[in-house]
Amino acid sequence: MNTLPYLVLESAARPYSARRSEICEHKSRGHPDTLCDGVAEAVSRKLCAAYIHAYGEIRHHNVDKALLVGGQSRVRFGGGDIDAGMRLIVAGRADALPQANAVSELVVEAASEYLAQTIGAAAALFQVESAVRQGSPNLRRVLATRAAVARANDTSFGTGFAPYSKLENAVLQLAERLGSEEFRQAFPAAGADFKVMGARHDERFDFTVALAFISSEVQDVEHYFALKEAMSAWLKAGLPQPAELHVNTLDDPQAQEESGIYLTVTGLSAEHGDDGQVGRGNRVSGLITPSRPMSLEAAAGKNPVSHVGKIYNVLAMRMAADLVALVPEFEEASVQLLSAIGQPIAYPKLLSIEAALLSGKSITPSTCRTVEEVVQRGLGHIEELCGQLACGELRVY
Repeated sequence: MNTLPYLVLESAARPYSARRSEICEHKSRGHPDTLCDGVAEAVSRKLCAAYIHAYGEIRHHNVDKALLVGGQSRVRFGGGDIDAGMRLIVAGRADALPQANAVSELVVEAASEYLAQTIGAAAALFQVESAVRQGSPNLRRVLATRAAVARANDTSFGTGFAPYSKLENAVLQLAERLGSEEFRQAFPAAGADFKVMGARHDERFDFTVALAFISSEVQDVEHYFALKEAMSAWLKAGLPQPAELHVNTLDDPQAQEESGIYLTVTGLSAEHGDDGQVGRGNRVSGLITPSRPMSLEAAAGKNPVSHVGKIYNVLAMRMAADLVALVPEFEEASVQLLSAIGQPIAYPKLLSIEAALLSGKSITPSTCRTVEEVVQRGLGHIEELCGQLACGELRVY
């Protein structure tokens, strides 16, 4: 396979699904880390729109640093008090807008809007601060001198895989059920902050859920445990079998008061128990998958035009899915894309594909041609992908 000199294709020793064990997790939209991801991405999208309006193009920015400093609260059955609100600091680099202080004002506005849409009234408890400054001249020049094809503003890599395993699908489905309107209506005590950890050993599945309860919806200790039991039964009905489900495992079964159970005023652990940071949560797959090849890049908040830390991770996931769908010999595929700063994003320095083949299949010249077609199609539509990222049409956390 020499027509694309940067492309390497090799077969995996065995499919990922053949592993005897695996683990993965998902953090909800109300989790402190995901709140930081969401705010960073909301700021980037608003900057994109502002740059297009002011200059007719997206200018240099990377607002992929955010820190959520948790608050202080006192819970009690039927209510509680917030003694100190939460602080959210957004940092990064961004080209100036024509109006003075416009970038700082935009950062605060975008973050506040996102928090209000995501966590409702609890957003009023957040103090948002902008620490976004202008970028260095050499990095700004990457976008300021855009050629027909955008150039990478970092030397970085992205990874992707397909298809999702049974465990990965189950974790995403459980998270979807936890966040569903049906579950929320059935259990008003369920907060927006939860995390799902999944494990598989051979064919046995184990799921652990950490779910913040809202104290105003809980009457006493007995009511809390009754709610938890009912929630567990509701959630377990949708799990693969055999499976174990555990909810709020730190709870003290002998608890006599609020301190022995997972109770919050707002349904957010950030009010007292936890802090958050961009990039510590879900990858672009929607999961944290330590058993898979995985980039530590925080995709959220990076500019969608030239930052391969965002673009290549999304492209790798899409390319892996296309390879499995379109190459008859492939059972599974993983993709790694490497960039070089200043080089066109449509021409990676290295594109490595590792594929698990279906039983009895081998890599043939026909296989290689199909793989090349999929790769060329993906790279050829990279500007379209960038446009979808700029509009927030694609998941990045």
